[in-house]
Amino acid sequence: MYEQIAHSLLNKILDELKPEIRKRDLRHFYTRLGANFYAIHSLFHLLYGKRDDFERQMLRLVEVMAAQYILREKPLKKKDHKREHDHNWFLSQKWVGMALYTDGFSDDLQGLRERIDYFEELGINMVHVMPILECPQGASDGGYAVSNFRDVDERIGSLTDLRVLAKELRQRDILLTLDVVVNHTSDEHEWAKKAQEGDEKYQDYFYIYKNRDTPDVFETSMPEVFPETSPGNFTFDKSMNKWVMTVFNDYQWDLNYNNPAVFIEMLDIILFWANQGADIIRLDAVAFLWKKIGTTCQNEREAHLILQLMKDCCQVTAPGILFIAEAIVAPVEIIKYFGEDAVIAKECEIAYNATFMALLWDAVATKNTKLLNQGICSLPEKLERSTWLNYVRCHDDIGLGFDDNDIYQVGYDPKAHRHFLVDYFTGNFEGSPAKGQPFGHNEKTGDDRISGALASLVGLEDAIDKNDAKAIQQSIDLILLLHGMVISFGGIPLLYYGDEIGTYNDYSYLKDVSKAHDNRWIHRPQINWERAEKRHQKDTPEQKIFDGLKRMIAVRKTVSSFADYNNRELIETENSHLFAFMRNNPFEDKDKDNVLVVGNFNNLPQYFSLSDLRNRGLFEYEFLQDLYSGESISIVEDKLVVPPYCFFWLVNRKV
Repeated sequence: MYEQIAHSLLNKILDELKPEIRKRDLRHFYTRLGANFYAIHSLFHLLYGKRDDFERQMLRLVEVMAAQYILREKPLKKKDHKREHDHNWFLSQKWVGMALYTDGFSDDLQGLRERIDYFEELGINMVHVMPILECPQGASDGGYAVSNFRDVDERIGSLTDLRVLAKELRQRDILLTLDVVVNHTSDEHEWAKKAQEGDEKYQDYFYIYKNRDTPDVFETSMPEVFPETSPGNFTFDKSMNKWVMTVFNDYQWDLNYNNPAVFIEMLDIILFWANQGADIIRLDAVAFLWKKIGTTCQNEREAHLILQLMKDCCQVTAPGILFIAEAIVAPVEIIKYFGEDAVIAKECEIAYNATFMALLWDAVATKNTKLLNQGICSLPEKLERSTWLNYVRCHDDIGLGFDDNDIYQVGYDPKAHRHFLVDYFTGNFEGSPAKGQPFGHNEKTGDDRISGALASLVGLEDAIDKNDAKAIQQSIDLILLLHGMVISFGGIPLLYYGDEIGTYNDYSYLKDVSKAHDNRWIHRPQINWERAEKRHQKDTPEQKIFDGLKRMIAVRKTVSSFADYNNRELIETENSHLFAFMRNNPFEDKDKDNVLVVGNFNNLPQYFSLSDLRNRGLFEYEFLQDLYSGESISIVEDKLVVPPYCFFWLVNRKV
């Protein structure tokens, strides 16, 4: 595609823009559009260039970008300019996030605003408010089955409430993250209803077929996402007498991105929420965006082109916005969502590090770090100007998608090892204190995933039930160990609401018929704020966990080595119970201000040898300080003793 062609089309489009757009002051918009148009045109042509209406759709695309730019308020445009000048701002160690359900955390958006002081008390400055858009009463998939992409669910509040919240968060330098479900809608969405009424325009928004011929061909290669509760990938709609692609649940209709009108609609929606005050947009289920017969319909090249196009378009209208890729896929695939064959992130600046999360849980169950070390060695290096979201728990289940080759490398059988992990975390392995539940059982493969709150999976719920003081402390240590790893690993640590006070399984979901079939609700709690007050009572589990995390977060923000510039080095140890890595200062000599992170996943003390590091001229002084505790750490014959379920953030300085 010649650049002259793109420029010629751009001139034509600018001449044809609606008068109400052309008469506005769009200097910054036109500058960014000119800089990005060749890439936008090229990507749009790759996806839709064979269509007769290509130029008309391009005009519509530019009109949408321009219209949303006009609606963008001055404070948000000012923020855009600031971030354009400091384009690596989000790689700083200062950011620490929390994900939450509004109704579980604070009832509604007004209540959430009243809890901002709580975030500041803990040190949280990025808040992921999970789906708040209008959705059906029952079949909502936790808010991810959207019936109206442009309004807040009245049970949560209003658009005005959201804008007030966004403004106050911005004034306190707290980032707001919102979800846009880009893969599907609820079957109660206006587009789906019009399709059911026979409107061919909107039937083309989805994958709809007159009979089972094409669906059956798709099914030969498509896996099932929820085989237990929603088997298959198609649902028969009686009102149309046709089959609809429904990959996740029968009430969630997959959007057809073969249709450029769908892309433009969803881009408009993304920019709409950017204009409500979002700093970060979490794009849900991005791996599923492009469906192609004969494939798994996941991770297709066109899905990446769609994300690149969304990013380039946002760079024109709202360049201060970041994207999170919600793609829980294999490491070799997840890395591509930063932008394949690129130097810096071209798709999403942020992605979930689900591999690291699952590997940490493996270390908890096995009490060794063999697979953790092997899996991190196999994790591809991310691009510049991109970062991970590192987390211990989230609203979803724990998948065990380790690479089978890594499992073989450490001497395990993949199938048997995964069964062990499920048994361990569901309390079916002898001696396990975990109280998780199996989720998403697949009869064809025998695979399961795991539901459960952090405190219940590490044994805190069981220990409190038994009033076992030693087990309670061990569980608290394990919670802090896991967070000590994610907060120092490199990326943005993301806490899950309730974990900061040791909230355990919420069994009340069983009384709600709309939730009882989905045990992931066991770890989507209603926060008990009376219990949360115990964070101020000395020696309670709530106080120990909250204050431990608070101290961790405060220290992180002062350590420049914890900024994320691919400045992490995995350290090989001779001890299979330890996980160790080095963080260095990205702004100084790489051998200055090193921080050695060491975690012990065993219930017995372990030894870490400093000999190899000293042979490299590192950690040559006798004085070691743990940044987390502030204490001096003793070394005996070049060996460091790491207590059970303990971690250190070590620096070495001459006294």
